[in-house]
Amino acid sequence: MSLPERPGLLHAVPVLDVFALLWLLFLLGPSMLRQSGVAVELPPSRFQLERFQNTIVVTLGPGENEPRIHFGRDAVSLEELGSRLEKLRGEGAQANAMVLLQTDRGTPVGIEREVAELVLGKGFRLAMVGANSSPIDGKTNSPDTKEGGGNEE
Repeated sequence: MSLPERPGLLHAVPVLDVFALLWLLFLLGPSMLRQSGVAVELPPSRFQLERFQNTIVVTLGPGENEPRIHFGRDAVSLEELGSRLEKLRGEGAQANAMVLLQTDRGTPVGIEREVAELVLGKGFRLAMVGANSSPIDGKTNSPDTKEGGGNEE
């Protein structure tokens, strides 16, 4: 036998491996979750939505010339969005399927309305998503909100 009687660190190595794996799991776990859409700066909202089972995420984000439309994580045009929704309806998307519309605060209202009308026209339910705000005092975490409520110039 070539090992000493008291190997010391040799018994601790498997325990350190387990702790390293757990550490990696907790660090990388949230990034492995299925996340829909892309990052946008949502306008504040005092209302909270319930969790929906069948959701489709459509995101309107800032673009160079015109706002970008994302279906999940895929960038699409308005016509392509219509055909994808049509395809989902044709594949038997449930009647209670909900489309969550996330709109960046810099997106023109006209584009948001076009997308909303397209979604509703395809027979889906629609919910517009906003950022959390304080429901108690009505103040938002928006940089546009000024204390005192007056116009300062």
